[in-house]
Amino acid sequence: MFWLCQAAIPHMEPGSTIVNSASIQAYDPTPSLMHYAATKAAIVNFTKALAQQLIDDGIRVNAVAPGPVWTPLIPSTFDEQKIKKFGQNDPMGRPAQPAELAPAYVFLASDESRFVNGEVLGVTGGRPLA
Repeated sequence: MFWLCQAAIPHMEPGSTIVNSASIQAYDPTPSLMHYAATKAAIVNFTKALAQQLIDDGIRVNAVAPGPVWTPLIPSTFDEQKIKKFGQNDPMGRPAQPAELAPAYVFLASDESRFVNGEVLGVTGGRPLA
């Protein structure tokens, strides 16, 4: 992410946006996902710092932090018991579908969020980002 932003920023104009992907794991890590949670926490920190660094250039930086999302990775990496329970412990009792995350990314990339900078938008099905 660091190298990608370093390469892209010189080509970005005022009004441009960077939208990163974090995770609920950055705030409420599952012990067995420690490596993943640590990288997502770093993305949150990176987002907030880069947002402050680029604000004078008119470039906004934000992130989306999804909760559990049903993707092809789930059935290919989880056993059948985990698949049946995936997302059930969250307030909505189910994982998100990828299409349910898309509006958050579109919002943060759009001019409608022009006063939002350095924020992490949780799309977690009701689990708070803390």
